[in-house]
Amino acid sequence: MSLRHALLGLLADHPASGYELTRTFEASLQQHAWHARHSQIYPELNKLADEGLLTVVGSGARNRRTYGLTDDGRAELQRWLLSESDSPGVRNEDVLRMFLIPALPPDDARTALERFAAEGQEKVGVLSGIRGRDESPLGFGQLAAEFGLRYYRMQVEWAHWAIEQFDDVAPAPEPGSQQSTA
Repeated sequence: MSLRHALLGLLADHPASGYELTRTFEASLQQHAWHARHSQIYPELNKLADEGLLTVVGSGARNRRTYGLTDDGRAELQRWLLSESDSPGVRNEDVLRMFLIPALPPDDARTALERFAAEGQEKVGVLSGIRGRDESPLGFGQLAAEFGLRYYRMQVEWAHWAIEQFDDVAPAPEPGSQQSTA
């Protein structure tokens, strides 16, 4: 995903200023999907306008511009949404931590897994609030919120399962320790 497509998608819902788009990123996208700084958004809006994908539909005080999607912008968004992902690969720090968690002593692994479950449960609460704001499951952000809810519920369920796996196994001997044969 790119910032340009995130901006096109947000503007497909309704025209907005750079400030409003920045606030949307801060309130929802940044935490769950895509991080963008204020200093990145404005130059990208200018590029999109130069390419004819956006147009300025209104101006306000202090050079505030409201942008709207052009037909070419909508076509580019549609092209991107229907194309295969071109991401070079997944980078997920949580998955990396879970892959390496057996390197921890069992008690520390349980602590990390309990924290992982608690983080997932907290995110379920946040997304439940977002999901409850709009009755339509097809409203902007609603499908993503539902995906997030299911993902974080699975995270909680998986963490509890993983804790059970540690509980079912006798602790491994510490490296270099002597085991008694008596």
